[in-house]
Amino acid sequence: MRVLVVNAGSSSLKLGLLGPDDEVLVEADIPAPRAEVDEAALAEWVAGAGPVDAVGHRIVHGGERFRAATRIDAAVVAALRDLTDLAPLHQPKSLAALDAVTRALPEAPAVACFDTAFHATLPAAAATYAVPAAWRKRWGVRRYGFHGLSHAYAARRAAASRVVTCHLGAGASLCAVRDGRSVDTTMGFTPLEGLVMATRSGSVDPGLLLWLLERESVTVREMAEALEHDAGLLALAGTGDMRKVLARAGEGGDARLALDVYVHRLRAGIAAMAAALGGLDALVFTGGVGERAPTVRAAAADGLAFLGVAIDAAANDAADEDADISAPGATARTLVVRAREDLEIARQVRGVFG
Repeated sequence: MRVLVVNAGSSSLKLGLLGPDDEVLVEADIPAPRAEVDEAALAEWVAGAGPVDAVGHRIVHGGERFRAATRIDAAVVAALRDLTDLAPLHQPKSLAALDAVTRALPEAPAVACFDTAFHATLPAAAATYAVPAAWRKRWGVRRYGFHGLSHAYAARRAAASRVVTCHLGAGASLCAVRDGRSVDTTMGFTPLEGLVMATRSGSVDPGLLLWLLERESVTVREMAEALEHDAGLLALAGTGDMRKVLARAGEGGDARLALDVYVHRLRAGIAAMAAALGGLDALVFTGGVGERAPTVRAAAADGLAFLGVAIDAAANDAADEDADISAPGATARTLVVRAREDLEIARQVRGVFG
């Protein structure tokens, strides 16, 4: 089966046609500023790409209803639109891509693959917020988790029973995976919870936010903009680019503080995920930072010896693509895995069609 994988980004539509053996036959980035896909460019690319047997769409939010990859029909599209309030930054982009690709390939069956679905297995203790029951019942307030396609692929590559996967990029989250099932994660109702990210704050005391709203006349819009786009590494170091933070960290100052805060939260999160598993067999780094920042991997691993984590410095520095960077004698393996959501989406699409 030749599967077209569709991934709607912030300003472009990433396309990849995968063959029966998961080889990438052809790929492209189609401009899509403000979720407006260049449909002429898309149609031209589709015409030259060759046969497409099925389409797999990455959808960020599936809510409580969509707990697995689902074949797309009119009812599913309507349900996805109803979920836009839960992911106002991401869902419209995914839906615009779905509409555009459907027009370009009207005969190809399509499947929605959800970043939240992998976390549908979270036990109630991990998924439930201690907030009024009316909130949970009326608005579906719970911890959903995100980056599920990446976590699922990375955990499967690790081939271990108790795995902590670290998806570290502009957005970042951790996942505790036991025997292939998500049992805890750091993102929650939205992708703002958890780790420090490039421009997102990660977890912040809600009392602080209430104080700003009530006492300092910060508007809801201003707060949302700040927490999503003006926080994280950018707020601490003046840049959300981890490469620039690392280049300047040796000089001390803001960049050093930013790296220290980032690593402190990351290391604490890894330990918390391992606690949810009752131990650790493998620690996996993936995503842009996870794959290409050996300094971050080394700093995160430092202090986790009590979990059996130890990395080989030379292997860590030399890691390229998938690599085992564990030190000899370490009881927990430490791995670097290239993020391949496209392979996970293609796998799920094929599963839908048997």
